[in-house]
Parts: sequence; structure tokens; C-alpha cells
Amino acid sequence: MINRFYNKIPYRKALFIVAYKIINDNIKYLILKRKLHWKGWEFPKGGVEFLETKKMAVKREVKEETGLGIKKITNQKVYGKYEYKKVIPDRPFKGQSYQLYSVELIEGVVKVDHREHSSYLWLSYEKAIKRLTWNNQKECLKIVNDSLVKVK
Repeated sequence: MINRFYNKIPYRKALFIVAYKIINDNIKYLILKRKLHWKGWEFPKGGVEFLETKKMAVKREVKEETGLGIKKITNQKVYGKYEYKKVIPDRPFKGQSYQLYSVELIEGVVKVDHREHSSYLWLSYEKAIKRLTWNNQKECLKIVNDSLVKVK
């Protein structure tokens, strides 16, 4: 009986956002140290709110989690989903379905949302992929890096 109920719980519609900047022809990726619900490293991500387009959500999430503006948004047309590892009372979702975007950020000082994250790093692809906690985010980083390197 519990399994049938669990299967009806929806996934939260969300976005994964690989944020980067280009410095002297080198790509640096922004990763954030998570402290809310779990500990580890991730890139900006978040849910799409009611009546919000995905592009609007990308801009809002990047601003909320980094304080920075966006120079360029790219819809990577990559989709996935995952289930939460931890049950949290009052969370009406069993996981997230996500779409991948990449954003080139405008120069500035990162201001992390200290409710969710404790710090940040700008890293090369090689260092960022080792630091990220989740395999689905590592796969997304590889997709974005491959597309950026191809453009160069």
C-alpha cells in the first residue's frame, strides 16, 4: 500500500545550472558548498516556480545563489531526474526532474545564499569534476565543458 502511494508523489520541476566565466581563454566553473539538507559540492540549481518560465527561473536562481548577473544562457536540452536520499517532513516531492542550462556569468563578487551554501570555488573542469558530490552533476558538467571546448 505504501509503495502505491509513493509512486503518486510527484517530482519537483527543477533546473541544473552550470555557471562559468572565461578568464584569459580558460574556463572556470563555479561550484557551491552545500550545507542545507546535505553537505557537499554542487553547482547552482533550483525549482521552477508557478507561472515562471525556465529562463526566468535560471536568472532568479543564479541571482539568489550567487548574486551575479548573466551574460549568456544556453539551454543544453539535457533532462534527468533523481530521488531525494533523505525524507524531509513537509517536502511534497520524492525527487526532482531537471533540465540542464549553462550560464556565462558577468564579472563580480559571488555572494552565496548562506541559508543553503557556506562557500564557493572557481575551478577548472578537471578540479570541478573531482569536487562535485553527485554523479548526475558530474555528467552535466562534462556535457557543458564539451560544448564550450568545441566552440573555442
